[in-house]
Amino acid sequence: MKPRHHRALERVRIIGAASGIGAQDQACEDGPVAFHRSQAWHELEHHPLIDWGKTLFVAETDGVSVAGRIAGLCRNLADEVVVALNADESPVVIGGDHSVAIGTWSGVARAMGGPIGLLWIDAHLDSHTPETSYSGAIHGMPLACLLGRGDKRLLNIGLTGAQVIPAHTVVIGPRSYEPEELEFLQRMQVRIIDSDEILRRGFAECLDEAIDIVTGAPDGFGITVDLDAIDPQLAPGVGSPEPDGLVVHDVVETLRRTGGLPGLKALEIVEYNPDRDRHGTTAGLISDLIGELLPPGKER
Repeated sequence: MKPRHHRALERVRIIGAASGIGAQDQACEDGPVAFHRSQAWHELEHHPLIDWGKTLFVAETDGVSVAGRIAGLCRNLADEVVVALNADESPVVIGGDHSVAIGTWSGVARAMGGPIGLLWIDAHLDSHTPETSYSGAIHGMPLACLLGRGDKRLLNIGLTGAQVIPAHTVVIGPRSYEPEELEFLQRMQVRIIDSDEILRRGFAECLDEAIDIVTGAPDGFGITVDLDAIDPQLAPGVGSPEPDGLVVHDVVETLRRTGGLPGLKALEIVEYNPDRDRHGTTAGLISDLIGELLPPGKER
C-alpha cells in the first residue's frame, strides 16, 4: 500500500439528483427529497462544513425521450458538480437511480480536465448499452456511458470520449449481471471484484487492491455507492435489492479509508428508495456515509 496523506478539509455540498425514469421501479425519484426531509439528515445538517445545495429534477418535457430527459438532468448535474469543485467544495450527489452517475462523473472529469479513477460499489455492473440491455433501463448503462459506449445523447457530457480511466476503475460487490456486461468490462480492462472473490479473499484485502487501483489516476478519483450493494436485510430502502450483499461495516469502512485522501473528488450515493426504507434504516446509512467525509472530532 502507498502512504496516504489527508487532504485539506473542505466544505461538503450536497446535490440531489431526483431521477427515477432510468429504472423500471421509479420510486428512487423520491429519494433525494425524502432524505432531505429525514431525521437522519436533520441530525447532520447543522454541521458547519455541510450545505445542501440544489436538488435537480428530470424535466417534464412532452415529446422528449427518456434518454433525452436523463441527458438533460445529467448535463445540469455535471454543471453543479463543476461549480462545487471550482469553489473548493466536495460534492456529494444523492440519487435517484444510477443513471445520474453519468452527470456526476462527467462533471468531475470536466472540472479536473481529464478522465478520473472510479470506485463503483454495486450489486450490478451497470455496463449495458442499448444494444445489449435486456430491459432498456438506463440505470443499467451508466458505467458503459462513462467509458464512452452507449446512447450518443448520454456521451461526451463532461469530456469528449471517456470520463473515467478503465485501468483505474474498479467495480466491487457485483452479484447480479449479464454476460454481455462482463465481457465488455473485461475487454476494457476494468477490474471487477465480485461477491465470490470477496468471500474468498475477504473484503479488507479486496478493498486494499481497489484503493491502490483508483488512487493511481493522475487527476483524482471518485466513489459511487449504489445502496443495493448492501444486503437488503441491512439496507432495505433500495431500488433493485439483491440478496447476499455486503455488510454495512464494509461500505462504511470504505469511506473511512478513503474519505480523507487528497485525490478523492466526489462521493455519490444512489438508488435510495424511501418506499422500502423500514424505520429510516437506509437514510441513516446515507448519513453515516456522508459523515465519513467530515473531519474527526467534529459533531456529526
